[in-house]
Amino acid sequence: MVARILQLFNKEFTNLHQAAYLLGGFAFLSQLLGLVRDRLLAHFFGAGATLDVYYAAFRIPDFLYLTFASFVSITVLIPFLAERLEYGEDGGVARARAFLDSVFSAFFPIMAAVSAIAFALAPFLADYIVPGFSGDQKDLFVQLTRILLISPIILGVSSLLGSITQTYKKFFVYAGAPVLYNAGIVFGILFLMPFFGITGVVYGVLIGSALHFLVQIPVVASHGLMPRLSIHHHVADLKKVVALSLPRTITLSASSIALMALIALASRLGEGSIAIFNFSFNLQSAPLSIIGVSYSVAAFPTLARLFAGGARERFVEHITAAARHIIFWSTPAVVLFIVLRAQIVRVVLGTGAFDWSDTRLTAAALAVFSVSLLAQSLQLLLVRGYYASGRTTAPLVINIFSAGLTIALGYGLLKLFALSEGFRFFIESLLRIEDLSGTAIVMLPLAYTIGMIINAILLWGAFGRDFKEFSLSLERAFVQSFAASIIMGFVAYRVLGILGDTFNINTFRGIFAEAFWAATIGLVAGVFVLKILGNREVEEIGGALARRLKSTSTIAPDKEEI
Repeated sequence: MVARILQLFNKEFTNLHQAAYLLGGFAFLSQLLGLVRDRLLAHFFGAGATLDVYYAAFRIPDFLYLTFASFVSITVLIPFLAERLEYGEDGGVARARAFLDSVFSAFFPIMAAVSAIAFALAPFLADYIVPGFSGDQKDLFVQLTRILLISPIILGVSSLLGSITQTYKKFFVYAGAPVLYNAGIVFGILFLMPFFGITGVVYGVLIGSALHFLVQIPVVASHGLMPRLSIHHHVADLKKVVALSLPRTITLSASSIALMALIALASRLGEGSIAIFNFSFNLQSAPLSIIGVSYSVAAFPTLARLFAGGARERFVEHITAAARHIIFWSTPAVVLFIVLRAQIVRVVLGTGAFDWSDTRLTAAALAVFSVSLLAQSLQLLLVRGYYASGRTTAPLVINIFSAGLTIALGYGLLKLFALSEGFRFFIESLLRIEDLSGTAIVMLPLAYTIGMIINAILLWGAFGRDFKEFSLSLERAFVQSFAASIIMGFVAYRVLGILGDTFNINTFRGIFAEAFWAATIGLVAGVFVLKILGNREVEEIGGALARRLKSTSTIAPDKEEI
């Protein structure tokens, strides 16, 4: 068993779907641990003031990580590493090591210094990040933020190591790192929180960050590429990295600022609002990570290599194949998360201090977030396609615009919700929350969803303009998946109505069974429709499974998709 695991640590996954399924499997495991994490937090704290502070405390560290760690991110460094490993008697290892040492020696001191500055300024920044906090709540925010500022340093270095493991297509260890991160947080909740309270959970975050870093060291060291501090900087290389990464840094910073602004607005909406926003955001992130992140991450190394090698036609074919499968998997996820929103929230979070009102508000926010799942997944892929081709202007401009739009929508929708009784009645009735207080929180997921959809539409148009062959074969995939998903959602909804009196929905087992059978029967109906329509993805997956049952060969797509 141990030998098998060690073998997987060092195995190269060169096939798009093989890599995507591996990443998707680990993403599922990571998200499952993430759901366990959120369930434990909901059980012990509920959607209240303590979790408001906990989730808000991540804003500054996450902003620093996304901003500064983007300089050593996978999407930036893989093309540089691939180029240097292409030539040389030692396989280019010496050139790659010198490059990595330069990047690490420039990044690490800057990241440490910026974190130290943020540590000192945390009380001042609190007035802008969480303007609705005061007194003990604000003090706790500052305390937790200062502890969490260690994590972007660790995760930043881990991101640098991740670029190496991905370059060598060692997806097993790369995909396992987030699992260990969430495992560390769960450890903090179970074993440290009883002694240190919510601070113990934050200590768990640091443990998870350390595990995320440590698990990658053996693979990186085996290739002789462990980064070291050096006084010898390759200035020309660093300039190229900064030139390529700066647009991406601004892009990610814009997204982080948009989320920070929404959290700031949520801090003024009453106790528990930030917690509800984050719980629903994390739930919608599960299918996003399993589908969108997995395919975009798996596709990127090959996309970078194809474009660098001048294989433009195969580059477009590869990203088109990934987009088709994202559409195939994401569309039904959107519908199922909307139809089964209450069941999902109750199964995952419905325990202890997390009451029925919290469930209904979180379910409503989840439904709104879920509308943009397909858009978010495609956005992840298209942005990586642009970065693989070395074109960064389009994602930069589009993301800045959509981030600004999201912030403006958040503010404007909250104003409209407060001033217009008709609009408020429409939203509350649509989401079935008209008898609850604190319903204004759903405006923030709505602002985010609209921003993401517009972002994806603009990216799709820009990518189709720059790579004219891209969208020609995807219209059929859209139509088929949408039609099947509508039927699937209708069937799942009707099954829920039929099973309402069959299971005891006041128990975990009853709610889970109701959701399981509704989803299963709905999915069967959706697959049946896709089969009738002659859907390509259903045929590919069915054929691959049949081949898998007949032999031990690896599941693979058609050669033209590789």
